[in-house]
Amino acid sequence: MDLQLAKFLRKARGELSYAQFSKKTGVSHMTLHRLERGEHHLTLYKLETIMGKLKVRLKDVFPDEY
Repeated sequence: MDLQLAKFLRKARGELSYAQFSKKTGVSHMTLHRLERGEHHLTLYKLETIMGKLKVRLKDVFPDEY
């Protein structure tokens, strides 16, 4: 699941800098960088926060699970 989340975040960030994406998601730029590299695990609360800010559903983030 970490790899799917990392892939989703890289795609969702697109051309935005980590600082810009951080403002959009409400997660620090260092945490985003570590998530994209698979070096950090999210709590369900943080995952819900990111999904809410990006207006996506679980199946958008984890399509292989649905």
